[in-house]
Amino acid sequence: MNSQEPAARKVIPIVPQEADEAMISLYAAHEKIYPRSVSGFFSNWRWGMVFLTQLVFYGLPWLEWGQRQAVLFDLGARRFYIFGLVLYPQDFIYLTGLLVISALSLFLFTAVAGRLWCGYACPQTVYTEIFLWIEKKVEGDRSARMRRDAQPWSLDKAMRKGGKHFLWLALALWTGFTFVGYFTPIKELGIEFLQLSMSSWEVFWTFFYGFATYGNAGFMREQVCKHMCPYARFQSAMFDKDTLIVTYDAERGEPRGARSRKADTTALNLGACVDCTLCVQVCPTGIDIRKGLQYECIGCGACADVCDTVMDKMGYPRGLVKYTTENAMNQHWTSAQTWRHVFRPRILIYTSILAVIVVAMLVSLSLRTPFKVDVVRDRGVMARIVSGGKIENVYRLQVMNATEATQRYKITVSGLPGLELSSENVVTVDSTQSRWVAVRVQAPFDTAAPGSHPIQFEIASLDSPGSLSEKSAFLVPR
Repeated sequence: MNSQEPAARKVIPIVPQEADEAMISLYAAHEKIYPRSVSGFFSNWRWGMVFLTQLVFYGLPWLEWGQRQAVLFDLGARRFYIFGLVLYPQDFIYLTGLLVISALSLFLFTAVAGRLWCGYACPQTVYTEIFLWIEKKVEGDRSARMRRDAQPWSLDKAMRKGGKHFLWLALALWTGFTFVGYFTPIKELGIEFLQLSMSSWEVFWTFFYGFATYGNAGFMREQVCKHMCPYARFQSAMFDKDTLIVTYDAERGEPRGARSRKADTTALNLGACVDCTLCVQVCPTGIDIRKGLQYECIGCGACADVCDTVMDKMGYPRGLVKYTTENAMNQHWTSAQTWRHVFRPRILIYTSILAVIVVAMLVSLSLRTPFKVDVVRDRGVMARIVSGGKIENVYRLQVMNATEATQRYKITVSGLPGLELSSENVVTVDSTQSRWVAVRVQAPFDTAAPGSHPIQFEIASLDSPGSLSEKSAFLVPR
């Protein structure tokens, strides 16, 4: 028998399978934001942009220019009317220029003062402001809305909620109707609506754009800015330490705390911030600006407005929350010093490039020939020898009149000895219309060796200044 003692057995407790299990969420639940109403300098600017943008959007389709709508993008006829301009798909370069100007403007404004576009002119911000205004008028101020949402359903709550959503839907559908009015003459669209004869695509886009407005401005609101808009993610690439941003002066404001108006802040060892949290309550994205710059901040300045009102009540200087730069805050620059650094070489370069492109586009538009011509060799008719021993090629010319008056155009051809038109050389095209014309071009039999030879069509307007030259090829059979 082994003299060693047997090893002690390890007892493992058995845990019952019915033990409670805890579910741990890695994400905080979304809480509804109830922005508080605010008035002040930046709020006035924001509402001014609301009125300006919506006056342009809702009013522009109703403007008349001569006998037509002033701004109309007629996709069916492939013509785009912008006041006195008539553009064709061949003028796509101008759309490219407009997109480049928009992108450079965004870079410039962001480098100067952060998310100016987001805070003042973005459709998401503009329509959210309008929807919040309707909500306030129907349901009351912030505290009233919060109390009502916490209460059980009642007749008053149902009436107010229903009235609010009815107004939201009416505005959203009118917005969709106006959007479609840029592509279908809006007066004709109104008649079709009253007669219930709108086309399927007009109905689709009216409701699609309308419900997008209703959903984004009525429900998603700050979620669009925080999670769906890519601009919030790459804006940091355009910021630097001399970019104007909404900033909390922590050196002046901390340590924060409540106090009476007559309290001695030095004796209490308190900063200027009274910790009223109004800056958080007015923020449309629900952030606390006192925690520093955050990607959710849209630069609307609401926190600066409400903080200034608190400073006025407390008898403290304004500017605890203000537009300034990181360098100006750290180095205690004056306003003049701050603005001198804002207009730095980067800004001047952006401005110069933007100005050059804008001037180039305006010059190009002013010198633009008011008609277009496309030359297509008729592949259905081979090069042939006709009476008189001449070689004939047939071409099809599309002449597009970009003016709002009937025009006559004279066609000539050159490039080979003895080359001439054997068809009518004057074409009449109605205003803002295009016309395909068959053109027969003949040359003496021995004028050139067999093969392809470059020729040129010259088209000149007889009723207005301007001419165009288009290249093609003349085939000589073997």
